[in-house]
Amino acid sequence: MATTATGRSVLAGVLIGVGVAAFLDETVFHQLLHWHHFYDGAGLEAGLVSDGLFHAGGWIAIVVGLFLFADLQRRRVTVPKRVWAGGLLGWGVFQLYDGLFQHKVLGLHQIRYEVDLLPYDLAWNISGAIGAVAGAVLLTGRARQVADR
Repeated sequence: MATTATGRSVLAGVLIGVGVAAFLDETVFHQLLHWHHFYDGAGLEAGLVSDGLFHAGGWIAIVVGLFLFADLQRRRVTVPKRVWAGGLLGWGVFQLYDGLFQHKVLGLHQIRYEVDLLPYDLAWNISGAIGAVAGAVLLTGRARQVADR
C-alpha cells in the first residue's frame, strides 16, 4: 500500500505541476502579454483556438491531479514530500519540454518575437531545469507517509 500511495502522490503532484505550468504560460504569456500563441504558424484564429485547447488541457491536468490528491487525503495515505517532488518535476519538465522541443525542435512558437531570444530562452529553460532538479532531489530523499491521526 505504501508503494501505491507513494506513486499516486508523485502522479498527483506531476499532474498539478504540469497543469500549473500550462496555466501560467497560457495566462501570462498568451493572454496578458500577447507574446505568442500555442501555435503561431497559421494566423491569429488558429493561434486562439490552439490556446483554448492548451488551456483546457492544463485545467484537465490540474483537476485530475487534485482528484488524485483528494483521494489520497481521504484515505490518509498522502506522501506530502512526493506530492511536492512530483509538482516540481511536472512543472520543470513541462518548461523544458516546451522551451526545447516545442520552441526549438517543432517551432510551434517562440517565447517572443523580434527580440534577442537568448535571454528569454535561458531564463525559461534554466527555471525549468531548476524545478526538475529540485523535484528529482526531493524524489530521491526519504519521505514519510501521512498517518492516521
